[in-house]
This record gives sequence, structure tokens and C-alpha cells, in this order.
Amino acid sequence: MRKLFVAGNWKMNLTIAEAKALVSEMLPELEQIDNVDQAVCPSYLAIPAVADFCKGTGLKVGAQNVYWEKSGAYTAEVAPDMVAEMCDYVIVGHSERRALFGETDETVNKRLKAALEAGLDVIVCVGETLAENQSGQTKAVVTRQIEKGLADITAEQAAHITIAYEPVWAIGTGLAATPEDANNVHKDVIRPLLRKQFGEARAETMRIQYGGSIKPNNAKELFSMSDIDGGLVGGASLKAASFWAIVKAASEI
Repeated sequence: MRKLFVAGNWKMNLTIAEAKALVSEMLPELEQIDNVDQAVCPSYLAIPAVADFCKGTGLKVGAQNVYWEKSGAYTAEVAPDMVAEMCDYVIVGHSERRALFGETDETVNKRLKAALEAGLDVIVCVGETLAENQSGQTKAVVTRQIEKGLADITAEQAAHITIAYEPVWAIGTGLAATPEDANNVHKDVIRPLLRKQFGEARAETMRIQYGGSIKPNNAKELFSMSDIDGGLVGGASLKAASFWAIVKAASEI
């Protein structure tokens, strides 16, 4: 049985003061739950303050992106070792990075390798657009993103990777894939690809999160599915009560 993993992606929200206030409100409730791995991913500027609050607790801290070079003339980028000084996790390949900032499967792979080398655990996001979904391309798109995004990764390294399946049409729209549909992608597309690349034993221990309009009222049903191993939570992670309710739903599975 895999331990579920729920992470909050705060995106470009919350000032440093607001992030500190949110995490201090979350922690008393979250610390009561010890059977779910938990993380929050603030903006870069808020990471130091949030990481300081989370020291000695079960709530881990992640960054929302990372560059693949160790140092150099890359204005506004943040190197893996810089992130690893304060974070346990990093997200790569989020659909907003792909759609708005030119992220490709190849650059996802470069970020992933650099993050792993720096000792970070990595959440790799995959998922199709509405047009791709409606034209029956979900399997092809997710397969391409997994095969290219995880190219040349070993089974040993894969122990530090979580896959987040985020259908793009369900992010921030209020729409969500049905639990059955989401689970089918996890079970019939993603898990077999992980078996093919990393072997049965490693694939069965890797976690596949669902992301896309997870809320307290649908979290338990999603997490009850056989191959949904937690969630990458967007808007609902910006309120302490709703994020705690989602983590609590995971703890009850």
C-alpha cells in the first residue's frame, strides 16, 4: 500500500506575510495527520519564510520550478542547489509552464535530471488539453510526455519521482475528471509506462497524483481509486480549512 501524498501548489499567489499566515494556520491541523505525506509549494520569495515555519514538522516545502544549469548568466532563473538548500520537492512540467512559458518534454527532462542530481524529490506533471481529450489523444499525449520527460532516468532515481496527472482542461476551471476516468489514465496509461521503464517493483511503489480542481467534496472519492495516490492541489490549497480537509480525506483511505 502506497502512502498517499498531497501537495499544494500556491502558484503566483500570496505575499510573504500571507504565506506565513497561511502555513501557521494550516500546521496545527496538518500535524495531527501522520499517515499522509504533505507539502506546500510557495513562490520562490516566500520559500525561506515557509521553510522556517515548517522546520521540525511533517509539512515539507517545494518549489514550483527549477533551472537545469548549476550557475551562470541565466537572469531570473534558480539553480537546483539553490532550491535544495531550502526545499524537499520541486514541481517540473506544470501545464502552465508548458502553455505560457514554452516548456517542452525535453526541457522537463533536463530540469528533472538536474533536480534529482541536487537531491530533490520531483513532481513531474503530465496531462492533455481539452482539444486533445475530446479528440481521443489522451493516451498518446501522456505517453509522449512520460517517455520523453523521463528519458534516461533509472529505477533508482525513479524512487524520488512522483507523477502528477493534471488534465489541463480541469485546472482552475471547476471541472474535474471523474474519479473513474482519472484512475483509468493512471492505471491503464501511466502505470504501465512506469512498469516498462522501471520494472514492476519500482512502478508499484511510485505515486501518481491527480491534479485538477480537487476540492474537499471530491477528494475522498478520487483518493479511493486504486491508482490515485494523492493530489497536487491548486486553488483549494490557498485556504487552510480546505487543504486540511483534502489531506484528512487522504488520511481516511
